[in-house]
Amino acid sequence: MALMLLWGYSQLSKRGETGKRLGFMFKNLPPGPTPLPFIGNMHQVDVKELIKSLRELSGTYGPMYTFHLGSRPCVVLSGYKVLKEALIDKAEEFSGRGDFPAVQMWSNGNGIVYGTGERWRSLRRFAISTLKNFGMGKRSLEERIKEEAQFLMAEFRKTQGKPFDPTFFLSCAGSNIICTLVFGDRFEYTDKKFLTLLDLINSNWKLMSSTWGQLLFTFPKIMRHVPGPHRLIYKNYLKLAEFVRERIEMNRETLDSNHMRDFIDCFLIKLQQEKNNPDSHFSEETMSKTTVNLFFAGTETVSSTLRYGLRILLRHPEVEEKLHEEIDRVIGPNRSPCMEDRSRMPYTDAVLHEIQRYADIVPMGVPHTVTRDIEFRGYTLPKDLNIIPLLCTSQFDPTQFKNPNSFDPTHFLDENGRFRKNDALMAFSAGKRVCLGESLAIMELFIFLTSILQSFNLKPLMDPKDIDITPESSGLGNIPRPYQFCLLPR
Repeated sequence: MALMLLWGYSQLSKRGETGKRLGFMFKNLPPGPTPLPFIGNMHQVDVKELIKSLRELSGTYGPMYTFHLGSRPCVVLSGYKVLKEALIDKAEEFSGRGDFPAVQMWSNGNGIVYGTGERWRSLRRFAISTLKNFGMGKRSLEERIKEEAQFLMAEFRKTQGKPFDPTFFLSCAGSNIICTLVFGDRFEYTDKKFLTLLDLINSNWKLMSSTWGQLLFTFPKIMRHVPGPHRLIYKNYLKLAEFVRERIEMNRETLDSNHMRDFIDCFLIKLQQEKNNPDSHFSEETMSKTTVNLFFAGTETVSSTLRYGLRILLRHPEVEEKLHEEIDRVIGPNRSPCMEDRSRMPYTDAVLHEIQRYADIVPMGVPHTVTRDIEFRGYTLPKDLNIIPLLCTSQFDPTQFKNPNSFDPTHFLDENGRFRKNDALMAFSAGKRVCLGESLAIMELFIFLTSILQSFNLKPLMDPKDIDITPESSGLGNIPRPYQFCLLPR
């Protein structure tokens, strides 16, 4: 590794770019640790625990400091107050999309997640409008989620109380909801192509959160030429894109402008409408990359949250017991849970929010950039400066949560046991870049979890006190440790 870094530094020096790339041209940035040429501040952190290291540095340099990811100067934001000021109070100024090499090698800044500027705004408006038309956040989609929950329960019953890993069952259920919106139908849990796609998504999520993924994030120009598992990220995205291309062609051949079936149909019609517009932001490439973005995000985040949540409940059987009591009292054993139940189930609502807070599935979010030169907290932040929003520091902020390092549902309950919202929970990010599928994800989490606990008791394979609920790895995502458990019919 040392030889690799020295080689990279020599290449940059030969091009006379080192000083510029290290950010010496930037003036009046927040203070931070002193960088070294090329490697920046990476000698001061543990690459295996990059986010943990960044959090610890905020203890020395405050809630806003400059950190060099290799040769790239970034400003790190830590804690609820500064994150709110940036992402919400100055949402437009902090709405640019920052460097995320693991995906940008494939996306090239295109698509709804990794795009920026007016193209991103147009895509986001189109996606929100289109998905709402297909029921996102409405009762029609709730019925689809309830139906999928029953498919999931049927698969769980087939385990017959024996130990199993829930990963792909939960991925199938979560993915089928977004598939309904994007592709117009669901897949059987035994569909080999579908399972292959879920494996690609799960693999990329793990790779981007691994040490290799952190090195790629830090030294993208070098790591692109270094052998290692991180190079599978790009290949996996190409395979996902090929599947999406096949689905697009299927839709194109049977397209009926009077009968829109899904997101792809709507995008195809939009392409026809915009074909004579030279300034259009809608293209075949944009359609492909946006569809992959929706498919990936809609599959992994919900399934990971549920997988982490079930492990947390195995660790805390007293919480599971209270959930059973509330589910039995409000819903009963026979009818399917629905979103109307949520307002009468404050403890369940609080547990779901606490699972999202504690699991902290996306601890850093995707990096942002500043969209114009601004003054912020007494510092000058130039346009296109990379911003690293440590969302986890809001969700574990001791000024906002009384017991931040422990799983505690009372963080979202008032003294009378009623649900209490807390804006410091930024599980879906905040501001202009807030996840457009937030309402869908909340619906899925509530209906899937209550359906599971209505039908089953969770049985761990070890003493609950010995269950480790810290993540297996932490990068783009906090990856829950692999586990098996048993589901016993109630």
